[in-house]
Amino acid sequence: MFFSVLPTRKGAMTELGVVFRPQLPPERLRAVARVADDTGLDELWLWEDCFLEGGVSTAAAALAWTERVRVGIGLLPVPLRNVAVTAMEAASLDRMFPGRAVLTVGHGVQDWMGQVGARAASPLGLLGEHLDALRALLRGERLSVRGRYVRLDDVALDWPPRRPVDVLAGGTGPRTLRLSGEKADGTLLTAATTADGVRRARELVEEGRRAAGRGGAHRVVVYLLAATGAGADARLRAELAAEGLEPGADVGVAGDADAVAGAVRRLIEAGADTVVLQPTADEPDPEGFVRFAAEEVRPLVP
Repeated sequence: MFFSVLPTRKGAMTELGVVFRPQLPPERLRAVARVADDTGLDELWLWEDCFLEGGVSTAAAALAWTERVRVGIGLLPVPLRNVAVTAMEAASLDRMFPGRAVLTVGHGVQDWMGQVGARAASPLGLLGEHLDALRALLRGERLSVRGRYVRLDDVALDWPPRRPVDVLAGGTGPRTLRLSGEKADGTLLTAATTADGVRRARELVEEGRRAAGRGGAHRVVVYLLAATGAGADARLRAELAAEGLEPGADVGVAGDADAVAGAVRRLIEAGADTVVLQPTADEPDPEGFVRFAAEEVRPLVP
């Protein structure tokens, strides 16, 4: 049950992040990343939504423009990538920026995968094979695999990471969350996840971990849709409506730092290790939102 896993994060400090939404043009990333670095924000997260911006290219640029902030990619759709390419990209980022890149893989939006001719008959099967091969390659192993989707013939990285690299999986459904527990090092949850949803996700992840006989920590990252400043309530309601979510459904928060920090704490109490504030797509001041998160919300979060 969920309560059995709460002690694993007791005493741990929550990581707070912000999403750079790809609805912003790529040339805005540099300024936002530098503010995140300068203000002491823990993490800056990027998306690879079709057909907006590339996840690896933007992450590499953000890492190069900064010194300390960790940069998460949430997430890379596995139908778009050969697993050897994913491993090469992840290893290169980690060797150039040790410990600062956070990689997440997932199914991708199936309609988008269909648009590019990459839709898999079994998204769950593909993700499982991809996770197994990716984590093995990043450990420096040499692989020959003939799966339904992943096929490798005597493949190993010439430049594997010098240190263990965690791979997160994004998911919403029960089967994917169990799979994440079985095969990934952490789980990324969407901004549609309530505090009760985080608790349930923890339960499902732990079911998968027990089934696979896995120990150690498993990081849970959750996005939190947030708006502050003038027009915050209206912007939040409009975003929820666009996502097909009802206002007042314990999803999202609008208000000042106390209100946002309270929502963050509720997710922490439910079992999240990292909360990433997701501004609305029409956020008028992305740099200011990052400052707000780092300088006003972060001090209120344990």
